Amino acid sequence: MTERERFAATLRREKVPGRVPTFELQFFLTMEAVGLVHPHHTSFRQWKQMTDSERSAHLDYRARTFAAFAEKYDHSAVNITDLRVLERFREVCSRELYVTMEIDPTFSMPNGDDMFVFAERLYEDETGLKAEAEKRLADAIRRVEEETLAHPGQIDGILMTADYCFNTNPFFSPAQFEVYVAPYLARFIQACKDCGYQTIKHTDGNIYPILDQLADCQPDALHSIDPQAKVSLAEVSAKYGDRLALCGNVNCGLLQTGTDAEAAADIRRSLRDGMARGYGYVFCTSNCAYTGLPLDRYEMMIDIWRKEGIYA
Repeated sequence: MTERERFAATLRREKVPGRVPTFELQFFLTMEAVGLVHPHHTSFRQWKQMTDSERSAHLDYRARTFAAFAEKYDHSAVNITDLRVLERFREVCSRELYVTMEIDPTFSMPNGDDMFVFAERLYEDETGLKAEAEKRLADAIRRVEEETLAHPGQIDGILMTADYCFNTNPFFSPAQFEVYVAPYLARFIQACKDCGYQTIKHTDGNIYPILDQLADCQPDALHSIDPQAKVSLAEVSAKYGDRLALCGNVNCGLLQTGTDAEAAADIRRSLRDGMARGYGYVFCTSNCAYTGLPLDRYEMMIDIWRKEGIYA
């Protein structure tokens, strides 16, 4: 099986012998790891001003960056942040990898600038918020359909990254989530499946109060299972592992600030908890490989996974 096939089979909760698949939501340590600026920071803002040769060089650089870190760390999947890069990535990557497109129309936890206004709307503008949610959903479905036509057979999954929770609790109460988020999430997931895509839903924080609703929306996989919010991979797997594949959940905080022994123990804990069922598990951090995370700790994580993340 190719890594692309292995990752897809894992999301279908099939038993896949050999090494557990791994990937990262984003891998921002590209300068230190492979000597290239992360594609997120190489903008398309001047795209219309570029000559054809400049555009080709720009696409090539971004594609080679995605391929370089994925190949170095044996990732099975890559989240391509701009699909103009996709065709070139397929050409330059030496392995056939699973590719996700990132799009999520659902309301996320607002930032500090918008939080009070949004919170007020939750109680005073149900009609307006529902109309906005419908428009966001329609726009997202249209984009998925357009990208399907533009890149036939090249995109494998849809990665949804709207965050809903603090470490202590969700921003939305369960009742609010049921009204303003879950129906639109479920409809978007179904629309993606109708287009032939698997779906991965990411959200950080304490998801326990809304976990039943997330599972009922029927994504193929749930990403993060955040240990910094005291969410247990073992508990989530025991309750939902027959319905959802799970992606996670090495504690990013321990990778950054813990001792080597603490970090190693948590890496092994994540492997043990995730692999217990024998299927449906993707190994990765509890968030992403973010700027400031020590590269040596990430490489420790990968080294342990290479040696111990193998199904018997």
